[in-house]
Amino acid sequence: MQMVGQSPRTPAWTPEVSLVIPVHDEAENLPLLAVEIRAALGPTGRSYEVLWVDDGSTDGSLAVLRHLAGQDPRMRVLHLAKNAGQSAALAAGFRSAWGEIVVTLDADLQNDPADIPRLLAELATPPGWDLVSGVRTHRRDDWLRRLSSRIANRVRNWATDERVEDVGCSLRAGRAESMKRVPMFAGMHRFLPTLVRLDGGRITELPVHHRPRLHGKTKYSIRNRLFRALADLLAVRWMQRRWIDRRLAVEITDWTSSTSGSSSASSDNLSSLAASSSSGSPPSGRRRA
Repeated sequence: MQMVGQSPRTPAWTPEVSLVIPVHDEAENLPLLAVEIRAALGPTGRSYEVLWVDDGSTDGSLAVLRHLAGQDPRMRVLHLAKNAGQSAALAAGFRSAWGEIVVTLDADLQNDPADIPRLLAELATPPGWDLVSGVRTHRRDDWLRRLSSRIANRVRNWATDERVEDVGCSLRAGRAESMKRVPMFAGMHRFLPTLVRLDGGRITELPVHHRPRLHGKTKYSIRNRLFRALADLLAVRWMQRRWIDRRLAVEITDWTSSTSGSSSASSDNLSSLAASSSSGSPPSGRRRA
């Protein structure tokens, strides 16, 4: 087990895919999810690791994760000393991921690991996506959660000038280099597609399954999500307006001769300029004010 804040271990092997799964009080769901992950990814032939990020669980989840990791060397456990939220857990997972591709999903079994191979295939489809985000079809939540999510999704898209159909879906596959460049802050997980696109990433969406919760309780409600989500939305809107696009700077390497002569003449002019400067006299053709 690795405590978050320690230096990442040197990888003994390099997997193609890293699954990052935040965990908070999901002890009953974890063994079932581990079995489903193996069943979904085994036939693909891809090498993978599973990073379980325990977000300060108090129901015995950490002990279950230790047991799972002891049975399967592809499973790693990160532990947050206190409950810090889904964004903090994802950020820890992104930093520690060894694979070139990162897949995120919830630990509550509502995301179906059987959809992961489809996400990976779409990620490799030309023109080459940086993030494939799931769109939950036939959502298995109560009507109030479905309605509140629909309203929140429309408000986020309107405020951020986005067109993401299902911002709240946690099942996603993206390139690790893009995920690790995402600005990390509490609430980041709600805007992951927008933040990847802001950094120049190419985004697409894919329909995925959604299942009813079998064990445990949901961690989100309108009461504990409304004001935080609004504050996060304003922060992302501010970030979009103030963003510095790192793609603007391009190094020029294809040097050509000057328009006034050959490259050797240009070299002579530079030498003459350097000599004039060192002697204290102004370059020829120019006068001091």
